[in-house]
Amino acid sequence: MTQPSTQPQLTPQFCFSYGTLRDFLRLSRSSIDDSITQNLNALVTPSRPGFDPASTSQRTLRPAPRQIDTQSCTDFKDKVLFPSWQARSEVLNYCAMVAASPDPDDPDRTAREFEKEQDRDRIVDERLDPYSGRFFPREARTERLASLIRQERSVEGIVRHRTWEVVQQRCGGDPFESWEDTHTDMPVCWQQPTYDEDPVYVRYYVTTTQTPLMLKNISSN
Repeated sequence: MTQPSTQPQLTPQFCFSYGTLRDFLRLSRSSIDDSITQNLNALVTPSRPGFDPASTSQRTLRPAPRQIDTQSCTDFKDKVLFPSWQARSEVLNYCAMVAASPDPDDPDRTAREFEKEQDRDRIVDERLDPYSGRFFPREARTERLASLIRQERSVEGIVRHRTWEVVQQRCGGDPFESWEDTHTDMPVCWQQPTYDEDPVYVRYYVTTTQTPLMLKNISSN
């Protein structure tokens, strides 16, 4: 049976490394969701009769995919599919929290402040230059991360919907049952941050069925 996706170590550095974040999501979806048909076929071990030469004399239709027994489907969903979905959800939830947190160590912070200062000193005369009043400040990395998370959550919903359609076809079940009805992501409650004497250290407590997690240096590089 295919192994579920392994959740990476969750740190702000992981989230701000956009390529690493995307690679984890892409590889997880590729091995589990994009390959869902192959993964389900692996649960079936059909007997292979010997080759019959007479079979070439007439055209036969390709047999429909075999129905998978209920227990095998349940095991696959509970041990592979849902844990992989959960791992991705926890990554997206964590990085969404990072995107909404203070980020005093943003490497572009000084450059943005300098650009804003320059913009305040500019002389705007739209009669001479209609574009002189336009100012596009450099985007903070938390804003870029928030935008990425929104995109990936949208993709995640589409991927899960397609995967669940295949699972329903091969495993049976209520055709009107969506993946949301069967699998609910582990509830994650992000409490308000509490600040130590040093404002760089921010404690976030994650309430899940797992042991509460404390994260320090949430805004460090």
